[in-house]
Amino acid sequence: MTESTVLYETRGAVALITLNRPQSLNSFTRAMHQALWQALDRIEADKSVRAAVITGAGRGFCAGADLAEFDFTEGPDRIQRADPGPIIEQAFNPTVRRLMALRVPTVAAVNGVAAGAGASLAMTCDLAVAASNASFIQAFSKIGLIPDAGGTWFLARKLGLARAMGCALLGDKLSAADARAWGMIWDVAPEGQDCVEAALALAQRLAVLPTQALVATRRTLRAAASNDLDAQLDLERDTQSALGRTHDYFEGVAAFLQKRPAQFKGE
Repeated sequence: MTESTVLYETRGAVALITLNRPQSLNSFTRAMHQALWQALDRIEADKSVRAAVITGAGRGFCAGADLAEFDFTEGPDRIQRADPGPIIEQAFNPTVRRLMALRVPTVAAVNGVAAGAGASLAMTCDLAVAASNASFIQAFSKIGLIPDAGGTWFLARKLGLARAMGCALLGDKLSAADARAWGMIWDVAPEGQDCVEAALALAQRLAVLPTQALVATRRTLRAAASNDLDAQLDLERDTQSALGRTHDYFEGVAAFLQKRPAQFKGE
């Protein structure tokens, strides 16, 4: 029996998703996207899960799309058969949208190289922790394409236009330390420390916080890039009003007033 291309387990209130095609640096096939969606379905259905970690098996995090999914052989309709547009529309874009809308916060544990859409996947997560020897590569210019899976959107917002241009046009390898310094990722695990364990520890911290408020914070911060101040003020007001109806709001205030640790339920 073939082992799944995406592994799923829970560590307390944290779901651990492992991309599992190590022989191909966890590059994505269509079937692998579908397996990832099934893992995300399990998170959506299991209310005991309050945070998620995504990592890769073996020495790489994710090398983007598996080019074996494309048909470059000579013959009729070659352009249509090699067109990257359909797999982006049918697989990568739905994956990005689902992760961006997931009901729990997400942490990427970048255990090795994150190339192409693999770098986009790391940036899609709310936080990313990289191994000290991990690297990020926008290799698209070397094969005549542009960053995809949200790559252009994330790079411009996280790095600023000058550094985004350099990464995308030159396709040079970016070290984990530079990725942290430039704002691409949250942190780098100390040398010799397992970045998955570091990411799990971070996710455990998130898992005991008010889940709805964390996800609303994610959504509101992302909206700030396109809203003017008046629109953002309105969004903050409406979001606060909605959160003011939750269990965790009343529990948080009560715990503060009673000078005790809050017991959030993610509700």
